Amino acid sequence: MKTITLIFGAAYGMLSVILGAFGAHALKKILSVERLESFETGVRYQMYAAFFLLIVGYILKFDTSSQKWISILMIAGTLLFSFSIYFLSLQDYLGANLKFLGPITPLGGLFMILSWGMLIWYFAKTKI
Repeated sequence: MKTITLIFGAAYGMLSVILGAFGAHALKKILSVERLESFETGVRYQMYAAFFLLIVGYILKFDTSSQKWISILMIAGTLLFSFSIYFLSLQDYLGANLKFLGPITPLGGLFMILSWGMLIWYFAKTKI
């Protein structure tokens, strides 16, 4: 799980830089200001998750299920949160009605919050 966490952290970081540059250059010309701001929110939170995963990947030993869930929830939450925002931001450009993704975004956010909460709990219970 340690390797998976670090790989996702690095991949999320790399992808957020790529998508951030794409948004700042290519999407700036085709998306409304509101949609572009939403897209940028997805990129920003994905980068936060990348840092989170890289840090916990080095701190945690992943020898308990709760430690594994800290990582799983952040990986899944970021996927649901950021990627649903990306698709919702691009739905007009893609010519698709992707409004069904709307409820996915807060679910992803909830998973990310739970991951942070579990990390707080881990720090409170562990003498580092």
